[in-house]
Amino acid sequence: MLLCKKEFRNFFLADIISGFGVGLTTVGANWYMLQATNSNKLVGLYLTVNVLAGFLMSPLAGILTDRFSRKSVILWTFLGRAIPMIVIIAVIGMVGFNLWVMYGLAILTGAGWITYMASSRSYVQAILPKKLLGTANSFIEVSLQVGMFAAGAISGLILNYTGFVTILVINVVMFLVAVLLIMSIQRDTSVPTDTKRSSTGYIAGVYYILNHKLILSMGIISILPLIVTQLFNVSSPDYVSTILKANSVIYGLADMGYGIGGLVAGLITGLLIHKFSEKHIIGGFFIFATGGLMTLYLTQLIPLTIVCTFILGLSNSSLRVVINTVLMEQVEQQYMGRATSIWNGIAQLIEAFASTLMGIANDSFGANIGFLWMAAIMLVGALWSLIMMSRINMKGN
Repeated sequence: MLLCKKEFRNFFLADIISGFGVGLTTVGANWYMLQATNSNKLVGLYLTVNVLAGFLMSPLAGILTDRFSRKSVILWTFLGRAIPMIVIIAVIGMVGFNLWVMYGLAILTGAGWITYMASSRSYVQAILPKKLLGTANSFIEVSLQVGMFAAGAISGLILNYTGFVTILVINVVMFLVAVLLIMSIQRDTSVPTDTKRSSTGYIAGVYYILNHKLILSMGIISILPLIVTQLFNVSSPDYVSTILKANSVIYGLADMGYGIGGLVAGLITGLLIHKFSEKHIIGGFFIFATGGLMTLYLTQLIPLTIVCTFILGLSNSSLRVVINTVLMEQVEQQYMGRATSIWNGIAQLIEAFASTLMGIANDSFGANIGFLWMAAIMLVGALWSLIMMSRINMKGN
C-alpha cells in the first residue's frame, strides 16, 4: 500500500494541505480582481503575470530539481511562498486593494507553483517503482482535487463574509503545516552523484526532449488541459457574474463542481488504467471535455454549469493522471525535473498570451466565447493524442 510508505504518505498529506491553500488563493484572487476592477482585461492580465513568472522560473526550477534533493526543493517552495505572502497580507490589510501588490502575488504564486510541480513530480518518480506510478498519480490527483474541492466549496463564502485577506492568511497557515510534514520525511538520495556532476544543464534537458519526438509530443499534449484550466479561470468569474447573473457563492459552487470532478478522477483513473488502454482513456476524456465545454458555450443554466464544470474537472484530472504516468514511464529519471519544467514553461508562455486575449475577447464578445475556444483545444488534443499513443504502442511492441 502506497500510504503505508511514510515518504509518500507525508508528501500526500502535504500536497492536500498546500493544495487547499493554493486553491483558495487562486479562486479568491480571480474574483477579488474582478470585483475590485470590474475588468476582465485586468483579470486576464493578472493571470498573464502569474504564468509569465512561472515561465521565467521554469529553467531554474528544472535545474534545482535535478541537481538537489527533491525534498529540500519542495520544502523551500512552501517557505518561499509563505514568507512573502505575510508581507502581502500586511500591505493589503493596511491600504486595501492595490494592483501592484496583486501583481506581486501573481509573480510569487506563479514562480512557486512551477517549482513545486517540477520537484514534487520528480520526487514521486524517484521514490517509487514504475508499477506503482499509475496508482501514485491517481493519489496525487486526489490530493490536488481534495484541496481544490474544499477551496471551491468555501472560497465564495469567505470572500462574501470576510474578505481576501482571510484567504491569504489561511494559505500561509497551510504552507507552514505542509512544511512540518515534509521536514519529517527522510532526505531523499535518489539523484545519483554522477547525474549531479553531468547533464544537469537546462540546455541538456532541452536536447534530450528534442531528440525524443514522442516524449516531446506527449509533453505538449499534457499541457493542453493546463491551458484550458487557465482559460477557464479567466472566463468563469465573468460568466457567473454577467451571463448567469449570480454571486460569489455560485462562483464557488461552480469551482467546487470542478474539484469534485477532479476528486472522482483521482479515485477511478487508477482502476481505469488497469482495465483500458492508455490510448483510449486519453482520447475518450479529451472528447468528454469537448462536449462539456460546448454545452457551457450554448447554455446559460446554473445547475447545468455546475454539471459541466464537473465534467471538465473529471476529464482534465484524468488526463493529467494518465499522461503523467505515460511520461514517467518514458522519461529517464535524471531528466524528469527539467522535462516537467520545460513542458510547464511552454504552458505558462502560451497561457500568458492566451489569458490576456481571453480577457479582451470576453469583454468584447461575452464571457461564454472562451468555452468555444477551449472546446477547440480539447478536440485537437483528442486527435493528436490518438496518433501519438498509437506510435508509442507500436514502439513498445
